[in-house]
Order: sequence, then C-alpha cells, then structure tokens
Amino acid sequence: MRFELFSFSSPCKWLMLAVVSTLLVACNDNGRDPILGNDGNVGSSLTVTAVTPATNSMDVERVNPSITAQFSEAVSDLTTADFTLTCADSCISPDGTVTMNGANTIATFTVTDPAVLDSLTLYTATIVSATTDSGDVVLAVPYVWEFTTGSTADTTRPRVSATGPMTTNSGPTMNVPANTSLVAVFTENMLPETVTESSFTLTCETPCAAPLGEVTYAQDSSSAVFTPEQDLEVGVTYTATVTSDVTDLAGNQLAGNQGPITSASDYIWTFTTVAALPAANISVQSTNPQDAGLLEVCENSSINATFDIPSGVRLDPTTVNNMTFLVVENAEPSNTVTAESIKLDADTGTIITFIPQTDLDEDVTYRVTIKGGPDGVKDLVVPGNEMPEDYVWIFTAEAPVNNCLQPANLQSAAPFGSMGGSAGITNEGLLTVINGDLATTGTSTLVTGFVSEPGCEYTITPLDEGQVNGNIFTAPPSPTVDCPQDGTAETEAIAIQGRLDAEEAYIALTPANMPGGQNPGNDNLGSLTLTPGIYTAPNGSFLIEGGDLTLDAQGNQNAVWVFQMATTLTVGGPGADFPQSVILTNGAQAKNIFWQVGSAATINAAGGGTMKGSILAQDGVSISTSGNVNVVTLDGRALSLTASVTVVNTVINVPAE
Repeated sequence: MRFELFSFSSPCKWLMLAVVSTLLVACNDNGRDPILGNDGNVGSSLTVTAVTPATNSMDVERVNPSITAQFSEAVSDLTTADFTLTCADSCISPDGTVTMNGANTIATFTVTDPAVLDSLTLYTATIVSATTDSGDVVLAVPYVWEFTTGSTADTTRPRVSATGPMTTNSGPTMNVPANTSLVAVFTENMLPETVTESSFTLTCETPCAAPLGEVTYAQDSSSAVFTPEQDLEVGVTYTATVTSDVTDLAGNQLAGNQGPITSASDYIWTFTTVAALPAANISVQSTNPQDAGLLEVCENSSINATFDIPSGVRLDPTTVNNMTFLVVENAEPSNTVTAESIKLDADTGTIITFIPQTDLDEDVTYRVTIKGGPDGVKDLVVPGNEMPEDYVWIFTAEAPVNNCLQPANLQSAAPFGSMGGSAGITNEGLLTVINGDLATTGTSTLVTGFVSEPGCEYTITPLDEGQVNGNIFTAPPSPTVDCPQDGTAETEAIAIQGRLDAEEAYIALTPANMPGGQNPGNDNLGSLTLTPGIYTAPNGSFLIEGGDLTLDAQGNQNAVWVFQMATTLTVGGPGADFPQSVILTNGAQAKNIFWQVGSAATINAAGGGTMKGSILAQDGVSISTSGNVNVVTLDGRALSLTASVTVVNTVINVPAE
C-alpha cells in the first residue's frame, strides 16, 4: 500500500490550492474544530492524536523521511486516497510505502521515490479520511499539518534522555515499586513501528520469569512505555533493554549506553523492586495561565499544567493527548482549539504542555479541561492512579503587552553542536562527545581530535579522540582517503550557509534588534533565580561564579531567555577550581535559552559543571582547559562566528526542537 504525494502545477495549480484551502478551513476554522463526528456518529471520538513531524516543525529530515499519524483508536488500513502530502510550485512529488503498527493505531508513510524531499520547503500533509476497524466511526473532517524540510541529511543517532525507573550508572536503582510501568524518553521522534515488544524488553535472572507486557509509543512526548501484565516480583533485580533496532524518522539506529556514540547499541538499565504502592489520586498542582488569568497571544504561547503525583513516578505519556487535555471557547464550547502538540516534559514527567496550532483569539475566554477518571490522565503505577474528576479552569487571551519573545531562528545552523567560524574546532581528550553536527568554513585540517564514523578521522591521537554523533562540514580537502564524502564543495557550502544563518540569529539577539533587556542587578548571575525574559549585562559582560544560575519557567515549557552582553561570558569560579552550572526548573528547556556574546565565552575552565543554552559568540568559545578530566556538559550549542572553538572532555547535546 502506498501514500501518493503530489505537487501543484499549471494549469490546475490554483484549483488545487483552492481545494486544499477549503480543507484547511473545514478542518481548522482558524484552529477551532467542530464537534467531531459525521451524519451517523455525532460526537465520534475518532481523532488524530499526534503526528510526526510535529506541526510547524522546522529542519525536518529530507532523506528517506517517515511521516506518521497516530489515531485515538484502531483504524482500518489507509489507502493512497486517505493520505496526501503536497508542496507548491516545482517541488517533487514522491511515492511512498505505508506500514501500520501492530495495534493499527499508527500509520507510517515512508518516502521512497524519489527518496529525497526538496530542501527548505514547506510541505502540507493531510489525513483525508479514516475509519475505525469496526467501520462505524469515521474521521469527521480532514486533519492537516505542515512542516519544513532542512538543508542537510540527519545522521545524528537518537538517544535515551530519561527513564522511569531512573537509570543509575553505578548499579541497579533501588526501591522501585513492583506495580509500575517502565518508560524510555528519547531525544527525538522515533519511527513508531520500530518500538515494539521485541525492541523494549524486561528480563530477570532465574528462577524469576521474564515479565510479559505491552509496549506503546507516545509520539508527541517521544516516549515508549512498557506495561507489565502483572505486578513484578518483590526483591528482584530486573534488566530493562531498549535495543538498537529502534530508529528515528530518518532511519538512524539508537546510540545506547553499550558502545561508542557513533555506533548503534542497546540502552540498558537495572532496578530492584520493593512492595507495590497503594492507590493514591494524582492532582493538578498549578497551571499557566492561572485560573481566571490572562495569556498573551504570541506565536509560542502555550497552556501548561503541573501535576502532584504522590506515587513519585512519572505521568503515563500515552494518556496525554487531545482526548484528555481539551481547550474550548468558554462561550461556545463547540469551538475547540486544535493542538499543534500536547506533550509531557522529559525531565520530570509532571508537566503537560498544550501548544495551539494557531494563535488564540484576543479577548476571548477559554476553558481548559483535563480529564479525570478511568479515561483520563494517569501516572505509571499499574493500574494507573487518576484524578477522581475532571480538572477545569478558564483564562482570557489578550494582546501582548510587549513584543513577544521568541526563540532565535537558527535555520540551517540548528543541527550544529559547534561551529568554529573560519578558524576550526579543536578537541583535547577521549571523553568528548558531540551529539550534533560540527562546522567550520575553514578546511578540514582545522578540525582536530574528532571522528564521526569509521575512516572519517580528523587528526586524532591516542590522547585526543572525540566522538561526533552527526556530520562534520568543512571546506576541502577530505580529512582522509577513506572519507571522500567530507571536505567537499558541498560540505563547504553547508558550513558557509550555517555560519550566515548563525550570524543572522546573533544579530537578531542583539539589543539593537531585541531592546528592553532587564538589568539583573549584577554582572554575576551566580546564585540568582531568573524568570523568562531578556537580560542585558549592565557593564558589558556576564559571569556565573560563586553559585549556580537557576532559570525558572514557572510551568511554561515554551518560556524563553535571552542574555545579551557586549563583551565576555565567563562561567565558573571564583578561581579555577569551582565549576558552576545552569539549573532548569518548572519546565525550562535548553532549546529556549540564548547567550549573545559580544566577544568570547569561557565555560568552566577547570572542568565539570553543566551549561544550558545556545552560545552565539563573535570571538570564540572555550570549554574547559587542557588536562582536565572532569567532563563539562553543554545542553545547547557552542557557535563562534569568527574564531575557533576549543573543547576539552566536553559533551554537547543539541536540543531537540
């Protein structure tokens, strides 16, 4: 079975545009849907609960991409008439193949001919129709979403970023309740059909019998859940395994914790059980906006709820969707707000974020309902603890008081973990890992101490060999004869464009283009707790010393911070022996933090500590110093527009967008 993809061409171009426009209006009504149903099934519950790529995604994989739609219940196999993908003007219209997951709740379309979508192109996907397996309920209106392709191939392997029970490196995690499900949170969207009972397993040593269970995948939250058929045995150590058979949407296999990051491997963790937990209701602890509060209408506005979970486990991401988190106009409840995504935060598993597909209407009051009871949101205890009743609150959308603060648009530089202008990137040590791409507009000889795949070695030594889980883009020549695909005119062009895009983002972040920065009261941000906003260094430079910097999102996962400085950024100290960190709380995310540095950035010269956010510096970035073995972690990017980037035993994790 295949999904057909087509593009508009004369003379029927404008006719097709009109048809698609009609579908968009019928489906979205400016982001509002009628009550789902059809002539015979008013109030039908069949909906599309999640899609990948997510609505309005940028930099989407264009080589062998997979497009998926998840339904609220099992559906009959789709046909080419049920699913379309379109783009305007001269874009290519590839064919594809379709597979369904075992439960027939997720349809996956893989582009096959041609296998490469156009770069930097807006595509519109439409689920035209779907019918439940029983045949008596249909999708009431087409479901439409858009995404934009990136400029380069995605070769970065997905990873597991969090687990429940948590992973303990030194041994099994202790005191895990015997009546709990397991969850693995991935760093990006995965291909759902690869997340199965054979790729997510739970075992134990004899005489214990390996538990049977059901594996489900929550697309919006990029999470796999293993639910045992019965309680686990008490006092037994179990081994959970996510195998390297799972892949992302580009087909990259998992980089687990059993081998180098540049190779596919399993992710394994262990835990030891204790007595089962008693039932205890979960509850909503806080919301953003608050009940009867106001929400400024911005492109990145979101509605958030933070939960109190007495069991201490995470929420079950498979219960977080548009059937359990509903937003409607208070005066006209039939006007529902379509979600771009409804996801659970990766760090704590306690915050749900609803992102509207289109801007809310100003001066309109909305009602939010989070479903309780057996069909509502639950935690990962088995059976799941629930809220005894629905949680309901209202808020009013208003025009923004000031300019809306948006994340910087890095465009083609978004996949870069590090960029060294025209001067290159140097690594010292064997513990460096870059989960993302590297780039310099200089020659390949200016990248030293890295390897991206077998044969693609950039001046490594027995003491200096960092792993790159991604591409390396430089000017010619190729680094080795065994790596002819690197160091070409094409990779140079990618690096040049990435640098231009990074510079454009840097300029957009400066006070000249983003005025109104707050004075935090001191150049030293150490020991401060800052809410979202723009902060400008009063004396030209920022430092974090004498204590960590805490960024509090107040429950808003879309909260943005911009730090502007005319000269330097220095993290660590006082003195060389005190690394400092940036701590994220209440939903803050590294992808929404930006450091605009007028000259150079120095991060934890003595090693150690964790930095958060994308550093865009004019004159270089240095992370740690020669000889340090304590690893510095940067959840973000180190982008230098002109000078080099130097890292010593550093882990850089490019945030998922």
